[in-house]
Amino acid sequence: MTAPAPPAISYNRRLVGWLSLAQLITWGSVFYTFALLMEPVERELGLTRAQSSLAFSLALLAEGAMGYAVGRWIDRGHERAVMTGGSLLLAACLVGHSLVTSLAGFYAAWIGMGVALSGTLYTPVFAVVTRRFPDDYRRAIITLTFLGGLASTVFIPLSAWLIQSLGWRHALWVLAALHLLVCAPLHARVLRNAPRTVAHAAGTASSPASYLRSAPFLLIGVFVIIMMAVTSALPAHMISLLRENGLSEVWVVAIPASIGVVQVLGRLLLFFFEHRFDVHLANRLIPCLIPVGLAALIAGSGHAAAALLFVLFYGLGNGMQTIVKGTAIALYVSRAHVASLNGALALPTALARALAPWLLGVMWSPAGGYASGLWLLLGASVVAVIAFIAAQRRALPAA
Repeated sequence: MTAPAPPAISYNRRLVGWLSLAQLITWGSVFYTFALLMEPVERELGLTRAQSSLAFSLALLAEGAMGYAVGRWIDRGHERAVMTGGSLLLAACLVGHSLVTSLAGFYAAWIGMGVALSGTLYTPVFAVVTRRFPDDYRRAIITLTFLGGLASTVFIPLSAWLIQSLGWRHALWVLAALHLLVCAPLHARVLRNAPRTVAHAAGTASSPASYLRSAPFLLIGVFVIIMMAVTSALPAHMISLLRENGLSEVWVVAIPASIGVVQVLGRLLLFFFEHRFDVHLANRLIPCLIPVGLAALIAGSGHAAAALLFVLFYGLGNGMQTIVKGTAIALYVSRAHVASLNGALALPTALARALAPWLLGVMWSPAGGYASGLWLLLGASVVAVIAFIAAQRRALPAA
């Protein structure tokens, strides 16, 4: 017989706000700063672009490899130790990065950061708010992604200024200090008194392993992995793709820049208006915006109006889809094991993120350009939408 679950903590705006600040710092100081570090690190260490880029892929793979274990720790009530430890490890790895003199040291620093990111980015923090606020977790996730979406806006200029003013090595010390003096103490303070899940015997119906072969989980896995591949493939090729479509240089620059703004706008719309419509209907419609945007880009090749439609639909869909992916497991599979189950998707998702940009590049040809790749992305996104709708229809009663 299972013991009753501990009572849910009432929604705490301050806690969510502090966690959002930590997300902004973590995304900005690590994820978005990497691109700014590539050239100065290459010059000083004598690396090629392929060698430097591999460091980021290794970080993604390390993050994915740790995902399930981190999820299990959070489900067992160790969220404070996971997120505080992750912030401390990030600080240590950023300092280590500032001291590297070899390719091996560079890779080691980013593998360590990947391990740390597995305990500090969206997946663990979404699990934390889902466990703490079972009636308001979607609201908390929208807030987290809204502020996290501003990370590039804040940290790209900030990190660029630090690198220019202090040099890349000393700039990393400043970023490490943010994790040591802000994120780690913040996680240690606000994540006290975590709700604990009652342990179950392995192999019972209530263990996380029992959900891994369920139809809703597998279908959501298809949806998450494919959509992550689609949205990861485009950014690296966006400039070349738009130039190839015959758009003027003004549009080539303006379109990628505006997508981020539209993403934040989509999350803001969800924050203010979500309570006015059915959450399951919204979850069905939001992923459809991605293939609609891709179809507009394909159909209107070379036309600015089609590019604007692409920005609108793709930007809104990509921005709001983060909330759909972050809440799908809790809504349709199991809320009790949300961290473990989302963690199980971390490695295949990381592989999709790493391989998709490369595959789109391989599919490019001088004669056809990106046309075949865009059609593949469109078809894949339609498959992902169908898989998600099927998961909704087969949702487990336990969720």
